Amino acid sequence: MTEIAILGSGRVASVLTKGLLGAGHTVTLGRRDPQSPRPEWATESLAIETTAAAISRAEIIINATPGETSIAHLAPHAGGLRGKVLLDVSNALKRDDAGRPIGLLYPNGSVASALQDTLPDVRVVKALNTMLFIVMANPGLLSRPPSVFLSGNDPDAKMRVRSLLENLGWAQDMIEDLGGIATASGPESFMLFVPPLMARDGMIPFALSIAR
Repeated sequence: MTEIAILGSGRVASVLTKGLLGAGHTVTLGRRDPQSPRPEWATESLAIETTAAAISRAEIIINATPGETSIAHLAPHAGGLRGKVLLDVSNALKRDDAGRPIGLLYPNGSVASALQDTLPDVRVVKALNTMLFIVMANPGLLSRPPSVFLSGNDPDAKMRVRSLLENLGWAQDMIEDLGGIATASGPESFMLFVPPLMARDGMIPFALSIAR
């Protein structure tokens, strides 16, 4: 059992919270406003705290905040995050004035690399960002085995994230370790495919998969 903090209040946070609680982990949801939880979070086994309090009690922190604002959200918590594993599952797109995606916010890098540069004392690992959110904690939803990618500079941090992935139903042969945090740019670029896919198919579950 691991003490995990999930930062965010959207669908990604909800799916991962449910999956990790079901796997027996202790989960604290970190929010700017912990006094306004969603009805689906009403469970005795889930603690809802401020972002700082959630980080302080956790061994592993999951960044489920929007990738466009992740740096601004996490940078003030550098001290509390020091030495901890930060699993980044976010993506970041540029948007036009109407909110439509028009490209990658980090075309020459990634959210994960930007987080690692901003938080050099934190062990950042990238994973779970190449799929519709409901697949993150249930890869068996898909008709073919999906892939999940790991990027990170710290081998021990990647091993800890790998263990969480297995708890969420990801078999070892589905997990692709790409190497250091710089390799996160590849999986994040998959977001260029996502808006047209969703415009065509809606919320049908999907994930990137490596065929061999």
